[in-house]
Amino acid sequence: MPTQRELKIFSGRANEPLAHKIAASLGTKVGQVTIKNFADGEIWVKYEENIRGTDVFIIQSTNAPADNLMELLVLLDAALRASADRITAVIPYFGYARQDRKDQPRVAISAKLVANLIAKAGAHRVLTMDLHTPQIQGFFDIPLDHLYAASVFIEYFNELNLPELVVASPDIGGIHLARAYARRLGTELVMLDKRRLKHNVSSVTQLIGEVKGKNVLVVDDLVDTAGTLLNGVKVLKDRGAEHIFVACAHALLSGDAVKRLKKSPITQLFVTDSLVIPEEKFFKKLTVLSVSELLGDAIRRIHEERSISDLFPEKGPIL
Repeated sequence: MPTQRELKIFSGRANEPLAHKIAASLGTKVGQVTIKNFADGEIWVKYEENIRGTDVFIIQSTNAPADNLMELLVLLDAALRASADRITAVIPYFGYARQDRKDQPRVAISAKLVANLIAKAGAHRVLTMDLHTPQIQGFFDIPLDHLYAASVFIEYFNELNLPELVVASPDIGGIHLARAYARRLGTELVMLDKRRLKHNVSSVTQLIGEVKGKNVLVVDDLVDTAGTLLNGVKVLKDRGAEHIFVACAHALLSGDAVKRLKKSPITQLFVTDSLVIPEEKFFKKLTVLSVSELLGDAIRRIHEERSISDLFPEKGPIL
């Protein structure tokens, strides 16, 4: 039975354009909330409408700077203290996800810390998309729904109907996602072998599979400095790949990423609007696909207490 609670959408300042698109897909508007910084940088939040007893969804990616995460925590706390009946943190991009394990002594598992903070601040559940590793879902002690931008990318590439297409995984960690793309696109799968030298520095040494004369789709969860990605692209091009397309859910585009991508042999880079891309970082090879409908559908299903898995094609969940 559909819930009788009123649905309310609110947004932090990390990605207001996406929040407005999501609200529009649900036939509503983003609620009124005042967010400001004091002179010393502290964040202050006030909901400008009654949310007592409502089903509140707060849209906020937690990419750098850390103010985005802090803003989400303050929004959650304010909603809890305003007696919202249920509070869902909608996090299109979950920052700190790459710090998900102790890969060396005396380091933090920051992904777990952030998960704890979100639950402690007042979130009853989380809706997120393309976590760096799906196992991060286990860091949360509250319900979490995990979406994949692959459903948006796959629909787009099916319409393009590229000939001689193969799907490539940039490393062993992405093999499950790449296999899902290959299965749904009816293509073969190849894999690049990556060796990480240090943070944001890696080298790709070999390719498993055949790409000569083929169009290649490289899929990953994010593109940051683009170093790893372009190492892989070079290997693919050296092995005779015809055109190289890249699909990444989250476009961080840090440092010299845009400069590198412009000069690269990539034909087109496809990303989503999970993060706001500054105007100066747009370039000819970049195409942004919106995930607002996907997130809007998931929010509607959560509000109506319906299954999220029904969002996926008849072949079942992405992975």
